[in-house]
Order: sequence, then C-alpha cells, then structure tokens
Amino acid sequence: MGKTLILGQTLAFVADPFHAPVAEAARHERRGGVLVEAGRIAALGTADELRAAHPGARVVDHGDALICAGFVDAHAHYPQTAIIASWGKRLIDWLNTYTFPEEMRFGDPAYAAEVAARYFDLTLANGTTTVCSYCTSHPESVDAYFTEAERRGLRAVGGKTCMDRNAPEGLCDTPARAYDESRALLQRWHGTGRLVYAITPRFSPTSSSAQLEALGALWAEHPDCPMQTHLSEQTDEIAWARSLFPEARDYLDTYEAFGLLGPGAVYGHAIHLEPREKDRLAEVDAALVHCPTSNTFIGSGIFDTAGLTARGLRIGLATDTGGGSSFSMLRTMAAAYELGQLNGGALHPAQLMWLATSGSARALRLEDRIGNLAVGMEADLAVLDLASTPAIAQRAARAEDFWETLFPTIMMGDDRAMRAVWAGGAQVI
Repeated sequence: MGKTLILGQTLAFVADPFHAPVAEAARHERRGGVLVEAGRIAALGTADELRAAHPGARVVDHGDALICAGFVDAHAHYPQTAIIASWGKRLIDWLNTYTFPEEMRFGDPAYAAEVAARYFDLTLANGTTTVCSYCTSHPESVDAYFTEAERRGLRAVGGKTCMDRNAPEGLCDTPARAYDESRALLQRWHGTGRLVYAITPRFSPTSSSAQLEALGALWAEHPDCPMQTHLSEQTDEIAWARSLFPEARDYLDTYEAFGLLGPGAVYGHAIHLEPREKDRLAEVDAALVHCPTSNTFIGSGIFDTAGLTARGLRIGLATDTGGGSSFSMLRTMAAAYELGQLNGGALHPAQLMWLATSGSARALRLEDRIGNLAVGMEADLAVLDLASTPAIAQRAARAEDFWETLFPTIMMGDDRAMRAVWAGGAQVI
C-alpha cells in the first residue's frame, strides 16, 4: 500500500482540554494534511510541507472540510439497533418490554449477522470508527459482531453479555457457562486483527454472586482485557441492586467484592455516585462513560462531567444505542453540551471533541492506538463538512474563529456532515 496524503483542516490534541487551556491542548491547522501509510498516520503538518516532502503520495483534497480522529463510541448495545427510539419506558421496564424480547432473537446466527452489518453501516455513516458494544448472552451474537468488524477492518471492542437471573430463561446462562463461553470467545477474538474482547456482566442485578465471582476470576486471568458493565444509571436500579446485595456498601461494591473493580474497568452511566464510589473509582483508575442521549431519553439523570473530570477520572462519551436515541456522536456531543448547561457548566467545543475521540479512547485504554491525529496512530479518520446544511452553513459563515465555526456542526450536524470516513487507512465512506 502506497502513501496517501489527505488534505483539509486538521484537529489534533496534545493535551486534555479539561486539564489544560484549549489553546495549549488543541492543534488546529487551517490548511493541513495527514499522511497515511500502511494503515497508520505517518506524518502531520501543513499541506504545503507535506506535498513538498512526499511528492509521490496520492492526494485526496477535502478543501475546507475538517479532518479529525474517527469517533469512538465507548458504550453501546448493537443488538438494540432495531428497537432504538421505542416509546416511554424507564430502565427496568425498557429491558423487559423492548430489550430482552429483541435480544432473544440473537441466538439465530443469520439474524445476528444481519443486524451487525446494519449497525456498522449506521455507525460508519456517522463517522464512528470504533465501538465498544455489549452483545447478547448468545455466543453467536459475539461472533457476528466481531466477524463484521473484522471484515471492515475496524477496531472494535465487545463481549458476551452475561446474566443468570432476573431475565428471561432464554437469555440466562449459568456462572459456569458465563465463564466458559466468555473464555472461549476471548481466546478466539481478543487480539485478532484490531479486535478487543471485553468481559461483560450486564449489571449486578442480573448476575448472581456466583456469576460475578466467576467473571472476576476470568478478568484476573486476562487483565489485558477490559471489563464493561453498568453502574448507577437510575435511582430505582440502585435501590434494586441494594436489595439484592444487602451486604454491599454501595452499588460499586457489588462489583468490587467480586474482583470487578480495577484498571481496565469501564462503567456506563455512573450518574448517582456516592462519595466512596467516586473515591474508589479514582483510586483504581477506572473509566466512566457518559451516555447523554440515553440519560435524557429514559429519564436517568445528569452525569457530572465537570466534577468527575476534575477528579482525573477517565471519561468517555457514548451513544448507548438503543437506549440512546441516536447513532451519531455529533448528536451525542450536543446532548452532552445541553446537560452540561443544565448542570451549571458549558463544555467547550474542544472538550466535546476530546470526549468523542481521545477521551473515549482513553476510557477504553486504546489512546496509544486510536482517538487522535498523531504520528504512529492507526489511521481512523472522520472528515467533517462544516457547512453540511443551510442552517449550519449560514451560522458558520458568521463565525469569528475555528471553534465558532465547528460548534454549529456539533450542535446540528448529522450523517450529512460526513464528507469521508477512513478506517485503518482505507476510505470506507
């Protein structure tokens, strides 16, 4: 594979804009470029510099479009693709009414493959190049997800969702099956191509103590794998968890007691945290994932982005489809901005872009490979048209700086804003 020089505006990060001034954290090049070779970023710079240094490279010129890292969706449920935007339920009723009946279908390999293909069509169309997804309890659902991701050359994270109680019989496994099937899937897929296996208890209310203990043992045996689950999404869920684990100090302790807390842990939602939970999460360097469209759609609450980032926690951003109401990380950023406003603090466009790229990659401990424009990184790129609709174009035309130009696309953009998408150095959109 030869060299490809992709030209346009570029946005890269050299620091976290939550912990450094935006002017120091972000690098915007008005007329820049990204040199891609062998699936990785080989060079960054101005367009003129790169043209001169690499005269033989194939050139793809996107004009005024913005080249950034492909979006990283750090918490999703690909099996819920078909039930997105289902009306009127809170978490537990949502699971029983919509999620569990749909997930029952994923024991059929053909159906799982059909939905996996549709899901990646939708995410790539929205500029998302890496997803961390829960599959179902069926190994077939995991095979379908990773097979489709591998076929497209994507970096993807996922795992078998383990449950042995408080769910339909057809979705429940046992502690032994959860361990054995997760281990077999891990051995098959983890580290294959660009794939990462995540040990995946759905959440403590649907796993017995024995199952949580078994998955904690599996994680101890494979600490290079992430462990993903849900934490403190809704107040009635927390009360349920407390009733099921009366000996636990708090919700987090229902995981901690079984070895499911530590570096590499990725907890979705984490809205209603106790002081001890915040302290322990920071102490062990765990990651939290903000799912703003889901949190508003099913009425969960407001994630404390400012407070938790100030503690130095790894924070990612996610659609949480299908509880989340959009496959778009642009729409997700807009929702994060709106919730930040309700919580007393406006997030800067740089912070929103960081969360959707570098922040999410860091939450998944993949920041050395994806989520930024930097030499040596895997060449996953989104190319954004910053005037993709008349409404966005007329607002961007009045902008006085780059961030003011970008912000209307964050707030109003959708798949029409995707001029191109690259995954592993190949253009896929």
